[in-house]
Amino acid sequence: MTDTPNVDEPIFHPIDNDRLLSPDRASHAPRILLLYGSLRARAYSRLMTEEAARILTRLGAETRTFCPSGLPLPDDAGADHPKVQELRDLVTWSEGMVWCSPERHGAMTGIMKAQIDWIPLSLGGVRPTQGKTLAVMQVSGGSQSFNAVNQLRILGRWMRLLTIPNQSSTPKAFLEFDDAGRMIPSPFYDRMVDVMEELMKFTLLTRDNKAYLLDRYSERKESAAELSARVNQKAI
Repeated sequence: MTDTPNVDEPIFHPIDNDRLLSPDRASHAPRILLLYGSLRARAYSRLMTEEAARILTRLGAETRTFCPSGLPLPDDAGADHPKVQELRDLVTWSEGMVWCSPERHGAMTGIMKAQIDWIPLSLGGVRPTQGKTLAVMQVSGGSQSFNAVNQLRILGRWMRLLTIPNQSSTPKAFLEFDDAGRMIPSPFYDRMVDVMEELMKFTLLTRDNKAYLLDRYSERKESAAELSARVNQKAI
């Protein structure tokens, strides 16, 4: 009995500890994209992302927030629609993301899901979300719930994002923001800060190693053309 796997040696090799633990480090600020899931004038998911962006900026990140107003329903326009292109360009630009949705009827909002549905699993042979970090948050009008963040976490895994362990859920959000739209001091505010700190740490730990972390045996067997043909489907 041999201890050599029955695979092609050039594409099957031991883990490179030096490459994994000592990658070349980028010097630019971590790039974080924030998405929210409501178009109301006083949307608490938007206020929450604005508060999170302030914290991320203080922690050293560069942040951009996508406004979903004007984004068409999935499949109701082409990928060349300006809002679709804006969203996809921001996803490509980002190294990490924050998704924050209200909970509506026990689930994330359609506005939140539409944004995620417009993010493709692949652009050509490149997956724009794969290996990037993700933090999930939700706001609720009623009592504490985790339905929306649980759904967002599932979607993050499906999009091959590195979803951090911590998360934020703020119940009765109408009590947690002042008239100016700023989040008031509370344990819910503290949790949001915890989540943003953790997102920054995970982003800094993984962004320079993304290519190696995502280097998979199964995909080394496949050419870029084969990969594109497999994952780029016109309709599902």
